[in-house]
Amino acid sequence: MPGAQRYDAPDLPENSVLSLPEYLAMQRAVGEETRYRVLAELLAEGESSAKAIAEALDVPSNRLHYHLDKLESVGLVANRRRRDRGADGLYSYYVATALGEAIMTHGVGELIAEERELLERYG
Repeated sequence: MPGAQRYDAPDLPENSVLSLPEYLAMQRAVGEETRYRVLAELLAEGESSAKAIAEALDVPSNRLHYHLDKLESVGLVANRRRRDRGADGLYSYYVATALGEAIMTHGVGELIAEERELLERYG
């Protein structure tokens, strides 16, 4: 196509923490609307319980856990557990990871380029 710009995808850094399929899996994960909304909610509100997220997004709990598991499996969300004072058992809450925040701010290409720059600078 005349006049069309060619997009050169960045090469992964030699010591890349993630593979291209892992980067693309993150992109696919946030490409689904409910998972996108979950990640956006976590970034806006900070750590949240599954119940709070389900209520905020009006998503049934069983469906929400499916999406939280997907986001967690690709490293965009972390499930933290802690014992609260005076509470029986563990309190479970979810947080967006640094990768989760980055993928919402940048696309895969920018993430790879950023990793390359950081590795060159500090690696």
